[in-house]
Amino acid sequence: MIVEYFPETDMLYIKLAEGVSAESEEIAPGIVLDFDEENRLVGIEIEDASSRLNISRLEIRALPLAQLILTERKLVHPIPG
Repeated sequence: MIVEYFPETDMLYIKLAEGVSAESEEIAPGIVLDFDEENRLVGIEIEDASSRLNISRLEIRALPLAQLILTERKLVHPIPG
């Protein structure tokens, strides 16, 4: 599973499985589920994420993780400070 935030569009994407989205369904305003060709859920898109969620904190509980990989995307135009 990959959780990625795109600040330029304020969109949070949760990639649940490998695969290409073949169909999407908006289940609530700004919440879109992506399905592959076999109708398996592969991702969740949350628009206007910063107004819907506290994106400054991520808490992981009781997941049987074999490997945890932390990565950070570099901003194209970093804010000085």
